[in-house]
Amino acid sequence: MKLCTIMREGTPTLGVKTEAGIIDIAAALAAHPNGAVSADIMEVIAGGEAALKALSEYVGHLPLAGNPAYVLDEKAVKWGPCVTRPQKIICIGLNYRKHAEETGSPIPQFPILFSKFNNSLAGHLDEIAVPKVTEQMDYEAELAIVIGKRAKHVAKEKALEHVFGYCNADDLSARDLQMRTPQWLLGKTPDGFAPIGPYLVTADEVGDPNRLEIKAIVNGEVRQHSNTSDMIFYCDEIVSYISRHMTLEPGDIILTGTPEGVILGYPPEKRVWLKPGDTVTIEIEKLGALTNRLVEEK
Repeated sequence: MKLCTIMREGTPTLGVKTEAGIIDIAAALAAHPNGAVSADIMEVIAGGEAALKALSEYVGHLPLAGNPAYVLDEKAVKWGPCVTRPQKIICIGLNYRKHAEETGSPIPQFPILFSKFNNSLAGHLDEIAVPKVTEQMDYEAELAIVIGKRAKHVAKEKALEHVFGYCNADDLSARDLQMRTPQWLLGKTPDGFAPIGPYLVTADEVGDPNRLEIKAIVNGEVRQHSNTSDMIFYCDEIVSYISRHMTLEPGDIILTGTPEGVILGYPPEKRVWLKPGDTVTIEIEKLGALTNRLVEEK
């Protein structure tokens, strides 16, 4: 299934992508009540297979003829982050071989972990402000893992059983702030610096997450074009490794790193940093395309 978040008067509610359009689950439940179905994406994630089955059966039996009010054209949707209230947003640094090489960094022996916070979440088509405090804003196309079952000391062989699904993410980075100190946090957590979506695609639809084409497109120009097979640490290794150090909870998001082609990887004289008016699209095979326009901070 492809799930999403619809913003209705500032309140997030669950959407499901179908051939007919995006089903607004809250509006559908108002017309066709079903106590087994939730309109909260976090409750669906936490509910696992049972919640997904109930949701799938409900959507499958909804009357769609006659353009009911709960069937939305995608062009009319106000998108929110496809995961709304993660307990943790964990990011992996330097996780593609060619990206490590382009930045002159050694290949990591262990996954490099850092974090973002919920203030950095944004949705598809959200405008994202370029902070006044940076002159070096960069894009990073990333595959995001969304945890579906609590994971603690999980073996690599069992790790993907704890994954609910996957989505596009842009690990936006203010490089001057990131490199100001040995800790990257400041350059990674400004408001809106973790857009995700538009869809949260369930793991069964994605299949092998380590064989997905991934792109970043800036103002129509392809800047990154790679495959998740270039990861140093694959998705199962990442989930297992993190779970040995902290408990992963349903709804936690893991950004798995970015391939080569970021602005930081260019020679200094060729670096043209992101600016207001630029449009960035992150496109990953099977996950759709996440687009955001940058604007001046007010």
